[in-house]
Amino acid sequence: MELERLRQSIYRTFAETGRPPQPDQLVRTLGLNSSTLRNGLRQLALTRHLVIDERDEIVMAHPFSAVPTAFSVMSGSTLWWGGCAWDAFALPHLVRGASPALVATTCPACDRPHAWTVTREAPPAGDQVAHFLVPTTRMWDDVRHTCAHQRLFCSTDCVDNWLAATGRDRGYVLNLPTLWRLASHWYEGRLHSPYVRREPAAAAGYLRSVGLTGSFWGL
Repeated sequence: MELERLRQSIYRTFAETGRPPQPDQLVRTLGLNSSTLRNGLRQLALTRHLVIDERDEIVMAHPFSAVPTAFSVMSGSTLWWGGCAWDAFALPHLVRGASPALVATTCPACDRPHAWTVTREAPPAGDQVAHFLVPTTRMWDDVRHTCAHQRLFCSTDCVDNWLAATGRDRGYVLNLPTLWRLASHWYEGRLHSPYVRREPAAAAGYLRSVGLTGSFWGL
């Protein structure tokens, strides 16, 4: 089985429908049997193109999430779930026809709702900030935990309140323009072939170019 064909089929289905393809759909369209499909999904998970659960079902194909998250991303016709703040802001850049998109979430500290119209042209207005709890060098230790803690807050005061309430150490704080720049080209080419996944800790040049300091990229 060609893993790249499987990867593309999964990503393109996510892009078109907002949902992952069903196993029987992949078996039928790619001419696979269930065992071969399962092995392919595991290989894509090992190479960090997918996140799968204990039943070998797709949970994430960054920036897409197969399950509801804290970030909804709505175009004129499709609803996606962004895996995190980074992914939610990336979707309008990645998917054709997804710009503009309405990205919505709530502040983890005070539950205040927030929504932005995110386009490819310029960052959205707002004083909100993103807080990334896990450093880039540790993001894949537990990627679901990492994504669950890349959130958008009303302000740095809300970040501080949340950290105090949860007993966690401060991570990295980004304003909306920096988050938008980070997301804009991070997943570029992911819907095409061949695609080489970019590792955050090995992408210092890209991260520096969008205004992130060494404390973010761990070098």
